Amino acid sequence: MVSVSVIAMAVGTGTAAVLIAPVALGAMGFGAAGVAAGSTAAGMMSSAAVANGGGVAAGSLVAALQSAGLTGVATAVVGSVGAAAGGVVGWVSSKFRG
Repeated sequence: MVSVSVIAMAVGTGTAAVLIAPVALGAMGFGAAGVAAGSTAAGMMSSAAVANGGGVAAGSLVAALQSAGLTGVATAVVGSVGAAAGGVVGWVSSKFRG
């Protein structure tokens, strides 16, 4: 049986991911106005464009991050990632508790 503390950790990790994602994307340079010049996002986009012959491939990591930055992060996607991360944290912590 899963303890209350493991469930709380999983929920907390998922919630943190949803709250932190927009801040992290903005700090990287992915924003509502597009990619910020001179940012980490600009470097990623430039590298992706060079690797793909001049354009960023649809569905690539850079395209997904830009889409998330433009839309303010799709809550369902971030929530899913957060829930998965929370599940992993809960599972790992249960292994250390014995």
